[in-house]
Amino acid sequence: MNKYSQILTKYWGYPDFRSMQEDIIKSVAEEKKDTLGLLPTGGGKSIIFQVPALASEGMCLVITPLIALMKDQVANLKRRNIKACAIYSGMSKREIDIALNNAVFGAYKFLYLSPERLGTELFLHRLPDMKINLVAIDEAHCISQWGYDFRPAYLQISEIRKYIPDIPFLALTATATKRVADDIQEKLAFKEKNLFKKSFERKNLIYIVREVEDKFKYLLRILQKEQGTGVVYVRSRKKTFEIAKFLCENNISADYYHAGIDAKQKDLKQENWMSDKIRIIVSTNAFGMGIDKSDVRVVVHMDLPDSPEAYFQEAGRGGRDQKRAYAILLFNKKDIINAKKRVDTNFPDRDKIKKVYNSIHNYYQIPVGEGKMLIKNFDIRDFCKKFKFSISLVHSSLKLLQQEGYMDFTEDTFISSKVMFNVKREDLYKFQVANSFYDSFLKLLLRSYTGLFSKYVAVNEDKLARKVNSKPEIIFKYLEALSKVDIITYIPQRRKPFIVFTEERLKNITLSKENYKAKKQRYISRMEAMIHYAESTAKCRSKILLAYFGETDAKRCGQCDVCRRRNDLNMSRYEFDIILEKIKLLLRKKECNIQEIVDCSESDEKKTVKVLQWLIENEKVVKLSANCFKWAD
Repeated sequence: MNKYSQILTKYWGYPDFRSMQEDIIKSVAEEKKDTLGLLPTGGGKSIIFQVPALASEGMCLVITPLIALMKDQVANLKRRNIKACAIYSGMSKREIDIALNNAVFGAYKFLYLSPERLGTELFLHRLPDMKINLVAIDEAHCISQWGYDFRPAYLQISEIRKYIPDIPFLALTATATKRVADDIQEKLAFKEKNLFKKSFERKNLIYIVREVEDKFKYLLRILQKEQGTGVVYVRSRKKTFEIAKFLCENNISADYYHAGIDAKQKDLKQENWMSDKIRIIVSTNAFGMGIDKSDVRVVVHMDLPDSPEAYFQEAGRGGRDQKRAYAILLFNKKDIINAKKRVDTNFPDRDKIKKVYNSIHNYYQIPVGEGKMLIKNFDIRDFCKKFKFSISLVHSSLKLLQQEGYMDFTEDTFISSKVMFNVKREDLYKFQVANSFYDSFLKLLLRSYTGLFSKYVAVNEDKLARKVNSKPEIIFKYLEALSKVDIITYIPQRRKPFIVFTEERLKNITLSKENYKAKKQRYISRMEAMIHYAESTAKCRSKILLAYFGETDAKRCGQCDVCRRRNDLNMSRYEFDIILEKIKLLLRKKECNIQEIVDCSESDEKKTVKVLQWLIENEKVVKLSANCFKWAD
């Protein structure tokens, strides 16, 4: 057993790596090559950078844009007794300063960083003194303007190469077309192209599309038929509650989830679903990131996602245990109309975006030339009420302003309370002797948490209260009182969305007409690809998705709703394809009658007629008269 397998078994308990994991590990760890790994959702991407980092001296720098995912991975590493820390937007300067100092002194094996932190003086000043063994870039598709989730801060990543020129970069993503994969390697300044691509095919995941009017009724039929855990995705927060209520009324255990729910409720709902106390979670796309439940048997989309990338990632949360699972999309003509309407909603007029930009600065009374790296809690409803904007306009404008690099909006976040001692141990002892009132509480704090003298430590007021049979309000008062006398620094938990002003306020912002138009066109192309997937009745679902990601030679899955209709013809896929190709070649040349088609197919007449009928039903062949046919295109 080599050292990588030993680490895998020791910390994760797995006897073997999955396909391609070890190849990528050796590429960065032994050959020291910049590497891009393209693996589908559930392909074990985090292990690919965590294992080689643990096998080498030094620390792995992990860049990821998602605070929730960052916090989840740090928590998972700590549970395995691996030292890790995360730095992200919303932390105070002092918190960041202490975390970076600890990183320089080798306190962590993994330092997670949001891309916005990379270009700051605080970080760049210390980077040369850090012993980095690997730079891992998660969600690497965010660096490409051709991708579906572009973030301008990712373009800064290659700048750190001048500080650590010999350290390999490992970029990882689950969703990238060929164009995006090439762009990732170019933007990260790979010394040479080095792509490891695992097929996106999920043989155990059965794709089904149904065009239905009564989606609630159809969803109920699905969940009554297919047992096991499931996720139901919808676009609106209101629908999460409505559908969960409908399922519960029909004796299916369900709960709802979205970004606006209180953090404690989110944790409770997640835990109930993970532990199978709740069978179905009904959610917006806020649910799923960083949540790895292997036995999800069904993922249902009640609304059309904006892109195949988003759909593939969300549907891919089913069947991670390699057992059979279903990815089901329900749609109707109204969904197609709404999807096309979303183009205008997601791309408001540029003058309106500029108006939102100025209004946000006015909301916080930030003058021109000031505000860079300022962090402000953002109550979107209050803002919209004051300035008479619609919430959808502000959401869309914020996303586009984020893509242009003017500000960063974080909606779905919860940052726990943190505590650090401002005094040394001997001074704390003197304080306890002189202030016996605080002695018991300080002992509780010291017994419950370690590292309080060297770094900010996340604390849970509710747990502390339960330990001493008290109320959280009493714990808050003790912490605030100790903070006032400068014994500790206490940063209360943050539950609200916030904005980070990544640039100072400008008198006139630039929203390039060409860039705006190009972004809009890319969005339309992805949306049209998603509509094509939903409306297609003649091509294997898996083949459509795989072709979108560049796998044009994939075979039919034989399991999706389209393939199952073919299977009902009582012939093999090979036999069906042979007859189909002969009919296609003939009818593309000229219009023919049934006898000519049967003679051309050189196969059983009944089978030829069945294939012809299937082609007519799926609008591949046009019936001109009772006995005359032509190829549709």
